[in-house]
Amino acid sequence: MLDPFTPSEPDDDNYEQVERDSAIVIERVSQLDGTHPRPHYNRILLKLSGEALAGDVGSGIDPQVVNSIADQIQEVVERGVEVAIVVGGGNIWRGLAASAQGMDRSTADYMGMLATVLNALAMQDALEKRKVVTRVQSAIAMHEVAEPYIRRRAIRHMEKGRVVILAAGTGNPYFSTDTAAALRALEIGAEVILMAKNKVDGVYSDDPASNPDAVKFDTLSYKRAIEMGLRVMDTTAMALCMENYLPLVVFNLQERGNILRVVMGEPVGTNVGVY
Repeated sequence: MLDPFTPSEPDDDNYEQVERDSAIVIERVSQLDGTHPRPHYNRILLKLSGEALAGDVGSGIDPQVVNSIADQIQEVVERGVEVAIVVGGGNIWRGLAASAQGMDRSTADYMGMLATVLNALAMQDALEKRKVVTRVQSAIAMHEVAEPYIRRRAIRHMEKGRVVILAAGTGNPYFSTDTAAALRALEIGAEVILMAKNKVDGVYSDDPASNPDAVKFDTLSYKRAIEMGLRVMDTTAMALCMENYLPLVVFNLQERGNILRVVMGEPVGTNVGVY
C-alpha cells in the first residue's frame, strides 16, 4: 500500500518524471539556475518571535515587517531550501505575564497558542502574495483555518517546495515556542534552527543595551550558555538541542538579507552548538 503522502506521479510544477537506470522515478525540480552558489543548509527551521512581527510598534502585527520577512523567506525558497517556520505570540499575548497576574497558567498558555495562529496566518498571507506556496499546521485542531500538525505531511510539503508554518507551539501548556522550535526541528529533520532576534545581532555575555562592555560570541556551546545563564532559548529547548547535536544560529532579523546569508553559510550572528 502506497504512503498516502507519496504521490505516484508528479502533481505540481515542483516535480518531474525522470528516467534513471531504466526506471521512471519522480524527482524535485531544482530551483537553482546556475547563477547562485549552493546553500549551506538544505532544510531549515526559522524561529520567529512574536515581538519580531510587531516591529517598532511593540505589539500587534506590523504589515511592513511581515512583508519584509516574507521577502527574505522568498529569497531563501528560490535557492531550493526547504523552510519550516515556528512563530511566537508575544506581540499579542504573553501567557507568563498573564499567569503572574493571577490567571490560570494553562488557560494563559492556551491563549498564547491561539495568538501564534494569528501570526502564522498573517505570515502565510504575505508569503502567498509572493507566490510562495505555504501551509499552516496547528498543534491545536482548527480545521477551518489550518491543517493539523502531522510530521510526515509537514516533511512532504517541504519536499514539494512549500513553506510550512508550525503554529500553536507544542499544543501543551508550560512549554514555550522555543521548545516547540527545537522539538519540531528534530521531528522534521531540519539541519539548523535560525533564531531571528529583534535589535540584537547575536549572543552577548550581558545585555548590550545596558552594558557597553558586553562581549559578543561568534561561537558558543550550549553547555556554556546554560552555565552562564544566557537566555539564548529557554533551558528546556537548549537541553533538547544539545542532547541531539542540533546547531542554532542567532542573528538580527532587522538587517535585510540576513536569513539568506545564514543559509548560504556566511558568518552572521552567533553559532551555538555542541563544541
